[in-house]
Amino acid sequence: MATRKNTDDDPLAPVTIAVGQEDLLLDRAVQQVVAASRAADADTDVRDLTPDQLQPGTLAELTSPSLFAERKVVVVRSAQDLSADTVKDVKAHLSAPVDEITLVLLHAGGAKGKGLLDAARKAGAREVACPKTTKPAERLNFVRSEFRTLGRSATPEACQALVDAIGSDLRELASAVSQLVADVEGTVDEAVVGRYHTGRAEASSFTVADRAVEGRAAEALEALRWSLSTGVAPVLITSALAQGVRAIGKLSSARGGRPADLARELGMPPWKIDRVRQQMRGWTPDGVALALRAVAEADAGVKGGGDDPEYALEKAVVTIARAARLRR
Repeated sequence: MATRKNTDDDPLAPVTIAVGQEDLLLDRAVQQVVAASRAADADTDVRDLTPDQLQPGTLAELTSPSLFAERKVVVVRSAQDLSADTVKDVKAHLSAPVDEITLVLLHAGGAKGKGLLDAARKAGAREVACPKTTKPAERLNFVRSEFRTLGRSATPEACQALVDAIGSDLRELASAVSQLVADVEGTVDEAVVGRYHTGRAEASSFTVADRAVEGRAAEALEALRWSLSTGVAPVLITSALAQGVRAIGKLSSARGGRPADLARELGMPPWKIDRVRQQMRGWTPDGVALALRAVAEADAGVKGGGDDPEYALEKAVVTIARAARLRR
């Protein structure tokens, strides 16, 4: 088999393989190749196909040389699901690529269809990694990269605030970055992000805390799971829990008085004094101490001291809700 090495930064390489399960990155890999092809030839013909649209012989027909030297991009999605006969067709094309034809294979990675992936790599295909982002740090890096790609700077705090507010969906994160770059001049900072995405993450984390200190364990757990599923950072939730429990402790030990007087003494707005008064009805000093220990343990758990941050938060929420009902 002929081996043809292609540089990874050339989108006009005869074969590109985009490997991974992150849809946004897979689509971008395709768009990059198509854009480069149309920059070279505005009349580039693009064929975007799924495995069920590729019958034996179809690929050979699509990639056969044209009398008019027509440039063509053939995109094959979910290449790991191709039939055995179609895989043979793809391998045949890999061994003898055609000028002016660019083949783009989108492959999920993993064991299924690995033979095709190995063959493409051996043939020197250009490879684009499109891994699923599963960790907060990866999403943060993605946001930073988006700002750099668009030629704008953003503070680390702004990037983190955007991830906390938007969550785990890369398309939403990319859209949010584009919006900020289009609407805001200069460096994007945390205050700017706050104006555009007011309190989404904070609101959900404080909902968890409010339900927990009110002793409503089931509702608190439901709010917790929703917050985590939308990408709210666990540290934001432990922070909200800590603030909720501390507010109970402060107000329970404070002297009686008008909300305005207590607000000045405790450093809380008057409306919060009224809310905490309603929330603290079932609390005892022992309950506050128990809840503070639970928050401390959860905080350690989500900052690397435990194996499962979600479990650490669930345990804290249940403990706080139980502590809220010691007097009832």
